[in-house]
Amino acid sequence: MVVNKSKSAFKTIAEVAEELGVATHVLRFWETKFSQIKPMKTTGGRRYYRPDDVEIVKLIKSLLYENRYTIEGAQQLIKTRGLKTLLGEAEIQKDFFEETLPQESISEVSESVTVSRPKMSEAFLRGIADAVSELKMLRAKLTNL
Repeated sequence: MVVNKSKSAFKTIAEVAEELGVATHVLRFWETKFSQIKPMKTTGGRRYYRPDDVEIVKLIKSLLYENRYTIEGAQQLIKTRGLKTLLGEAEIQKDFFEETLPQESISEVSESVTVSRPKMSEAFLRGIADAVSELKMLRAKLTNL
């Protein structure tokens, strides 16, 4: 049964399954294999897919069915390229990705970011150097106690 809903409306698992042409158990299985699929669940366990969730599931279906990736291959592609790149930033809500990054992702990002040093006066830098020297001297005194 086709129901005309707004593009921004949440969809049930049955509606998403029908739209994609896959069974509901396939969507549930993909949830176990792809941590990026996070439909909202009611206390009774009923799933509601947000528009962003539907886009992610469409991407995964495309990777598996059209591009013939294995599940492991699709997982690796998503991990290395990222959902934003694969979906395109316009396809998803900005706040969807605003969550804590795993530590390995942070280190990958920090390696690729160039940080420019703010300009500091000579007097300021001398003051910092003097403070560091004084702290080192105090540390040496404390360790000798």
